[in-house]
Amino acid sequence: MSIICPYCLSELHERAAACPHCGGVFAGRNPAGSLPVGTVLGGRYTVGEIERIDGEGILYRGAENVGRFRVTIKEYMPLTLAAERGMDATLRPKLGSEVLFKTTRMDFADLYRSIQRITPANGLEAVLDVFEENNTIYAVMENPGGVPLGRWLDQHPGPLPSEQVCAMLQPVFDGVAAMHQVGLVHRGICPENIRVLENGRARLTGYATVGLRTAGSGLHEQLYEGYSAPEQYSTAEFEGRYTDEYSLAAVVYRMVCGQSPVPAAQRLVSDSNPRARTVNPAVPEYFSDVLWMGLKLKPVERIQTVPQLFKALTSQEYTAELTRNLPRPESRSPTLPEDDSKQHLLSLRNLLAAILILLAILILLIVWGLVNQGPHTSEAPSSSVPEPESVELDEPVTLTPDFVGMDYDTQVRNNHKYVGDYLFYVTLEYSDTVEKGKIIRQEPAAGDVVEKGGTISLVVSKGPQMVEMPDVIGFTQEGAVSELEARGLTPSCFMVVNDGSYAAGCVVSCSAEAGAAVEVGSVITVYIAADPSVEITTEPPAASDSGSGESASSSEETAPDDTVHDTD
Repeated sequence: MSIICPYCLSELHERAAACPHCGGVFAGRNPAGSLPVGTVLGGRYTVGEIERIDGEGILYRGAENVGRFRVTIKEYMPLTLAAERGMDATLRPKLGSEVLFKTTRMDFADLYRSIQRITPANGLEAVLDVFEENNTIYAVMENPGGVPLGRWLDQHPGPLPSEQVCAMLQPVFDGVAAMHQVGLVHRGICPENIRVLENGRARLTGYATVGLRTAGSGLHEQLYEGYSAPEQYSTAEFEGRYTDEYSLAAVVYRMVCGQSPVPAAQRLVSDSNPRARTVNPAVPEYFSDVLWMGLKLKPVERIQTVPQLFKALTSQEYTAELTRNLPRPESRSPTLPEDDSKQHLLSLRNLLAAILILLAILILLIVWGLVNQGPHTSEAPSSSVPEPESVELDEPVTLTPDFVGMDYDTQVRNNHKYVGDYLFYVTLEYSDTVEKGKIIRQEPAAGDVVEKGGTISLVVSKGPQMVEMPDVIGFTQEGAVSELEARGLTPSCFMVVNDGSYAAGCVVSCSAEAGAAVEVGSVITVYIAADPSVEITTEPPAASDSGSGESASSSEETAPDDTVHDTD
């Protein structure tokens, strides 16, 4: 077995307490419970000193023995699930955490193998190898050199020009887009996980599983204040591509403003994050608008994809187009009439209406005088007809149109028939019965009297509420039920014949594929491995009966053919 010094990369003929070439000390450099310096993994990687520890595991500096180059080694060792390491370096789970340890270990392996397939990609730290040893998983990554972006910014204080920021981060944007194309979300984009290379270009590092970057997941989470998106602070919120978009916008904000955005957890209580142009007047106005849209607290109001964000940051014309197409906020203040431009418009309309009313009254007086000439000339018109000066001028009124069932974007929002006469206060609401984009209800109701220029409140359908189907394979029945119910799904558990291939009491398949979009309230059939000694005779339900929408169609492959027994 080839051994090299992880410090100087010199070949060692035998394992020693120190390197005879550079004098680097091996013994006692890493704390108890971790792998000692000089440990060889996979027959070709030598472990160096610990770089950092997080809730998911340990990151070691290391070396590849054959090619003699530096690498980084990530060992899966979750602090909340792993017990003490044995004398043989074997990692053991804590009592009662065996199933969760196994499933999260599988998630770790799947994540790094997926990244390995798309790297080396521009802007991403390449994963070179993924293997199992010591009852855990090791991921070996390249060591690109450079310094963390946070340290680089400390060395270059002050705001940076927007053009320089976009040029530095373009590889990172490209790399994140590549991850999204294969269904991966980074969830940890921040200056700490971006390295600036000698050529001034940046590269993204710091991969981790969902649990590490989501509060309350069971792992000791790792969130980055100012850069983690609001949805990462709750297991009830769905995370997606827009989560990384928020973090990238936050990084750009830090670079052009010289300060981090206000942390999302604080903004959820009271949003006081200033616009970029307010912090640094040198930031172009359109650029500031893009960051403001990219840092929206609600994902539906946010720029949705990383390519959209980068294109908007580098194109003022695209920014204008994107602004028009973004959804309106769910909650808007009904004080729009106080806007100066609209106020002037309303005042002008009111003045014209008053003039028309005065003209109408004068015409009526003239007609009345003509009609009442002759036998009635003795009657003083002033006794029955009010003087023009005493007429109270009311605002012009109309009957409220019926908007219910209309598509807001195509039939109302830009329809000059309506937008010139009314102001719309729009809120969004999930609906299982009304198609997305159509108006559910309105206030005032259709046919009610409303002043021209008045405000009409519209409730627009967001369509059915969807959540991501969690990966509960390997979970206990209790754990799977808890995870599904937390996302608003209804589990229906069935016991499956077990030939000994599965751990008794654990989930072997579900009627919906992990990662699929599933409507809230859907019934998810969960198949539980029975004890091998138990005889099962009841037929399982059809997979299509257990879910709705996409979840039902995606389940045909996962439903076992074995007979089952309803455990509910």
